[in-house]
This record gives sequence, C-alpha cells and structure tokens, in this order.
Amino acid sequence: MNFFDKLNTAISQNQSLLFVGLDPNPEMIPARYQSSDLMTGLESWLQFMIAETADFVCAYKPTLGFYQALGVPGLELLIRTLNSIPAHIPIILDAKHSDLNTSSIFAHSIFTEWQVDAVTLSPYTGQDHVAPFVVYPDKAVFILCCTSNPGAATVQQYPHNSPLYLQVVQESKTWGTPEQLCLEVGTTNAEVLKSIRSLAPERIIMARSIWAGEGNIKQILAAGLNCSGDGLLIPVPQDILGSGNLSEEIQSLRREINEFRGEFIHDASSCEVWFSDVDVQDKHPHQDLILQLFDIGCIMFGEFVQASGATFPYYIDLRKIISNPQVFNQVLSAYEKILTGLTFDRLAGIPYGSLPTATGLSLRLHCPMIFPRKEVKAHGTRRVIEGNFHPGETIAVVDDILISGKSVMEGAEKIKSVGLKVNDIVVFIDHEKGVKDRLKANGYCGHSVLTISEIVTTLHEVGRINDEQLLAFRES
Repeated sequence: MNFFDKLNTAISQNQSLLFVGLDPNPEMIPARYQSSDLMTGLESWLQFMIAETADFVCAYKPTLGFYQALGVPGLELLIRTLNSIPAHIPIILDAKHSDLNTSSIFAHSIFTEWQVDAVTLSPYTGQDHVAPFVVYPDKAVFILCCTSNPGAATVQQYPHNSPLYLQVVQESKTWGTPEQLCLEVGTTNAEVLKSIRSLAPERIIMARSIWAGEGNIKQILAAGLNCSGDGLLIPVPQDILGSGNLSEEIQSLRREINEFRGEFIHDASSCEVWFSDVDVQDKHPHQDLILQLFDIGCIMFGEFVQASGATFPYYIDLRKIISNPQVFNQVLSAYEKILTGLTFDRLAGIPYGSLPTATGLSLRLHCPMIFPRKEVKAHGTRRVIEGNFHPGETIAVVDDILISGKSVMEGAEKIKSVGLKVNDIVVFIDHEKGVKDRLKANGYCGHSVLTISEIVTTLHEVGRINDEQLLAFRES
C-alpha cells in the first residue's frame, strides 16, 4: 500500500486528521518520566504517546534531529520507536534533508531499512534533490514551503508581489504527482495557508506551528482544508503530549476538529468556485478549462515516464476530473459539442480512463452506452462487449487521450468484431505526432477537444509555465 492510500485509510479508520510528533526532547519530558537514566525516561514517554494516541491519529512524525542529538543511543531509540508504531499508521520522518550528495543513500536507508512512509525535504537544491526519493513509488515526500519563525520572513516573504514560499509551491508541483509529493507549511497566518491551498488544491498539506496563534484554529482549518474537508494534516499541540490524560485530550481535540469539518463540508460557500486570475486578449476558447486542469494537477510539467516507456516533459492525468464537479461538467460540455455534430446510435467508452466520461455523456445525450472489455473473462458470459446493442449499429467511441492510438483502435476493433460500425473516435486531448493520420489510415476519423500544443501555448501565455518548460516541450 502506498503512502497516499495508507494515510487515507488511517484517516478514515480513526476519523482523524491529527498527527503526533514523536520527539524525545529532554527539555519537554514530563516530570513523571524524569529519572537518572534520561534515555529510559524518554523512551517510556514515547511509548506512552503511541499507546495513548494510536486509535485517534492518522500519522506519526518523529523528528530525526532530536534522535541524532542524543548520539548513537538516540538513533537506536529511533529504530525501537519506529518498530513500536502500529503498521497501519503511516510514519513521516521529519528530516528536513537538504544535502544533494547524500540524497540517494539517505532515501535508500529510510525507505528500505527504516521503512518509513514519507520524509520532509528542504527545497533549496530543487528537483535534483527530490528525484532520488520519488523513485520509490510507494513513498512520499513533504517539501518545506515556509516556516513561522520571524527571521524567515526576510527570505520567504520576498519579493512581496511573488513571495519565495509561493514560488516553492508552484515549482515543486512539477517534481512529483499528488500521491508522491506533499507540502509542509509552518504558519500561524491563515492567509498564508489559504494562498498555498489555492495554488495547490490537490496536494496534502502538513501544517506546523498553528497552535502558536491566538485561537485562530478555525481560520487555519478553513484556509487549509480542501473542498472534501480533508487534505490537511494537523499537529497535536506539544503542550498536551505530556498530559497524563493524553487519550482524553486528543479525543476532545479530534471531536472539535471533526465538528468543524462537518460544518465546512456542508457549507457550500466553503468550496469556492474557480475564477480565472488572468486577463488575456484573444484567449483560447477553452482557456479557463485549461487553467483549471493545470491548477488541480491534471497537467504537470517535469520529466515523466509514460506507459510506453517514453519520457515526456509533461504528464496528463485526467482521472482527477471526476472528483471536481465544476471541471468535469465543463469537460463533458466540450465533448458534447463535438458529438452533437456526429451521427451514431450508441456511445462506447474505452476502459478504464474514459468510462466515467462516456457514462456522463450517455446521460447528457440520452444515448445508450456500451464498452469493450479490457480482458475477456474465462467464466460467465465471456462477452467481449458489455451492454445491449444490435449488429449493424454505428458506435461513436470516446476516449480520454490520444498518444499512439493503439489502445483506442484495439477497443474499436473489438466493437467491430461483433458486427458494429465505428466511424468516429472522440478524445479530450490529442498528443499530435501524427496520431490522427494513423487513425485515418485505419478507417477512423479522429476528433479532439484540445491538442497538447494548444494547452502548452495557453499555459505559457498566461504565465503558468516558463520559457524553459515551453522549450522542453517543443524539443520533445
């Protein structure tokens, strides 16, 4: 199970967004654990925290620096502490690792030997530093965006019109998928958290230092939660971790947060409708849709290996649109404009990516739907095509992306094998490279809402991607 799934399972099972910092800080150790043997006292305290909170939190976050400060005994304590954490609860190692030269060996140690699920990293050395960590597909990284200490403001808040911490957020989104790359935000300012959430609506944010503010937890939650009422990891306050009634106090805190989450989810005004933040003359007719797809992480730029094995300077993941009704509705409308100009009896979606889209279009157009099976079962009816149809009918095939055309043509051939006709194939994005010509050579007419060139050009015109990213695309 990868980090993303493990975290969501823990959140659901324990009904909690809370995480606990497992930090053997000698300055914070409760009096009842103080003894002549410091290490014994610290370990007893850590074990108490785990036992008291395991049913009420979604993650644990040991800070590597505290264990390192205790020398070899401290690292031995870390290993015992990691082994004591229930296997179903993810571990985020707070390392703030920043050294490029040791990143590969460090990633190997913490992910394969220590078996932690995620790690915090400093962003200063860029994607080169992050790459050795994201090659572990089941693990995740949290990029430090900003901190709350006053001295950091002169660096992180500069320049005021485009502060560094927001540049870190924007750039780091190209370093990994939302399942791999998350954000760490230390702040008492709800506006800072809100600005980060608006730039990265699809990312998990681990909040820090929020309890140093003066009773503004509801503002922090409203700023950091996504429209589903989650996506934000909340630290248990340090001052209650020494309490003898830790279990009761953390349950009370969890209840308070969940009550607010319930109000937040059911408050329609909390889920703000997306509005364009750019004003471009002669804009592309689908400019707003392109920007929304970029803003929710459906379109990412970096170095991505495709299913074919080829490396592209961008990655398209349209599966996320089904979780965003505003975007999904616009995508269906764009398909609909093309389909209403075609002649067909039924729609067909190609498994698995386009099935939700085909289903939505079937309902909109009041048109029956079928789909070819990706694989034919060895039991049951062994049908190649699911759904009712009559031989001789014409089918319009719907898919999400045209890259080589191989998968959609295989699906179309299965449809034709049962006596149906296929003339038109309609997709959302055409990667170009002559793929429509290949469809035509095989007897199909290809239609697309957008081409990848239109997307990249639009994103560059409005400043969502830079000159270097545009050049990488053109040279690909």
